[in-house]
Amino acid sequence: MASKPGFLTDWPWTPLGNFKYVVLAPWIIHSTYSFIVKDEKERELAYFVIFPLMLWRMLHNQIWISFSRYRTAKGSNRIVDKAIEFEQVDRERNWDDQIIFNGILFYVFVKILPGASQMPIWRLDGVILTALLHAGPVEFLYYWLHRALHHHYLYSRYHSHHHSSIVTEPITSVIHPFAEHIAYFALFAIPLITPVLGGIGSIASILGYVTYIDFMNNMGHCNFELMPSCLLTNFPPLKYLVYTASFHSLHHTQFRTNYSLFMPVYDYIYGTVDKTSDTLYETSLKRQEDSPDVVHLTHLTTPESIYHMRLGFASMASKPHDHHTSSKWYMWLMWPVTLWSMMFTWIYGRTFVVERNHLNKFRLQTWAIPRYNFQYLFQRQNESINRLIEEAILEAEEKGAKVISLGLMNQGEELNRYGGVFVHKHPQLKIKVVDGSSLAVAVVINSIPKGTTQVVLRGALTKVAYAIAFALCQKGIQVVTLRDDEHEKLRKSFGAKSECNNLLLSRSYSQKIWLVGKGLTEEEQSKAKMGTTFIPFSQFPPNDKKIRKDCMYHLTPAMAVPAAFENVDSCENWLPRRVMSAWRIGGIVHALEGWNEHECGYAISNIHNVWEAALRHGFHPLTATILTQSYPI
Repeated sequence: MASKPGFLTDWPWTPLGNFKYVVLAPWIIHSTYSFIVKDEKERELAYFVIFPLMLWRMLHNQIWISFSRYRTAKGSNRIVDKAIEFEQVDRERNWDDQIIFNGILFYVFVKILPGASQMPIWRLDGVILTALLHAGPVEFLYYWLHRALHHHYLYSRYHSHHHSSIVTEPITSVIHPFAEHIAYFALFAIPLITPVLGGIGSIASILGYVTYIDFMNNMGHCNFELMPSCLLTNFPPLKYLVYTASFHSLHHTQFRTNYSLFMPVYDYIYGTVDKTSDTLYETSLKRQEDSPDVVHLTHLTTPESIYHMRLGFASMASKPHDHHTSSKWYMWLMWPVTLWSMMFTWIYGRTFVVERNHLNKFRLQTWAIPRYNFQYLFQRQNESINRLIEEAILEAEEKGAKVISLGLMNQGEELNRYGGVFVHKHPQLKIKVVDGSSLAVAVVINSIPKGTTQVVLRGALTKVAYAIAFALCQKGIQVVTLRDDEHEKLRKSFGAKSECNNLLLSRSYSQKIWLVGKGLTEEEQSKAKMGTTFIPFSQFPPNDKKIRKDCMYHLTPAMAVPAAFENVDSCENWLPRRVMSAWRIGGIVHALEGWNEHECGYAISNIHNVWEAALRHGFHPLTATILTQSYPI
């Protein structure tokens, strides 16, 4: 929002929220129906293709968003290093408003302009005129309009909203108040309408010009340089005709330079070009990929999880992944894209960079293996998954990373014995492999209210579950199991130690603290006492449904990140904003402390030391409000 919002700041359909697309429904239905029922000679192709054009624009923009986030996470050719936070993502959430607005105006003008509805697919003279009108009046008028928008009166009421984003993303290009978009459309309508009025308009000229506008806008705001130096070297005048991402980036960091739309010539003519434009361009082109200090290795979860990753839909990634999302109507419409993305990740078959963060001087990256939860359940997939994990570990070491943490199912016992397989296979590893289990144990133990004397332990027994049970029994807290097999396994793991005396088998369900993992049933939840607190110890939430409204359900083991933790603009799976899983934080703390041993296999580090180290570095336990937020599976 601008510092002093002016007239026509909000879009007319803002009150409709996610139902804003209904304003297009009458036009889409009418154009489609008319195209189907009319004879071939009477069909209005230009009227019909407006809807496909809008879909193409959304896809085109989304490709740029994903590509830009991928490239800036890797670091190669990145221009600005400053962080992007949730505030910017929220402000840029409604980037599709301008597509709706333009779509309505296209429908109106095709109907009212003479000959517009019967335009041919191609006319060369119309295409040439469109290009000349853009290079001439549009670029000139835009330059002076843009300079006017930087006058303090208009800037404070309108254009400051766009400049709130110092570090730009492709969608930043269209984040303007409604009034600004009216002015921009009036400007860009010159090359669109003039050929139509002259009788030489064509569908190709309109589709091509709109795509050109979107392409150049996205390129100029993508925050990585991709203009090859050979083009400018072999054709020097090109620097006056086509801007670069670094050229426009200076406009967002310096504000009073580089006003041009896509052709910098007017900045050179009127003396507003930034003197560092060429230097920044050359520096950005030379920039190499980042060398991370810590790598967190995760994977895709559900087929829809690709949309919730940082490389997917920015607005969805900025919210906790709600398991009800997959049942929403728009996700059903997205199934063809979902299926295509699954095939692409399967064929691509390589680990990819998802996110970059900074904590003080430490560079952190999150990598993802292109595998889904269901693939980890098939034993025949173990070899290929372990090969991907092994390759990621070796690549991280080659890049100079000090620690790699294994997230979610990448550290399964049956898969690779909690990561121990890789350390055994590569005993000379310099990089430390960390599964983060010690911090997960510490988080669960410190989530138990003081004064608790008994807890129920229920769920699949993992390395974390065994460590929790042993630590609690050492502290004199009785651990109650509800099933004979789980009780027997725990007793065997304790051996002849005195802590066995605090292991109990009971079916009374009277305890009010339940530590739960995978396998917790709805029947068991229903038998819990009113006011019971369910605290998960598993990587994933242990049950699809929280059926007890009179009980409290905690999040999976996690902590809130310190204020110094930068570039956090997406949520980790189902966790709230600026909250990370204990397994992920465990790897970060391991690197910050400079510990020189692996934490994987069946070994558990000193729980107290790990917990104190996490607190010392600014990670802190979740508040009651965050702990009880809804989480999905």
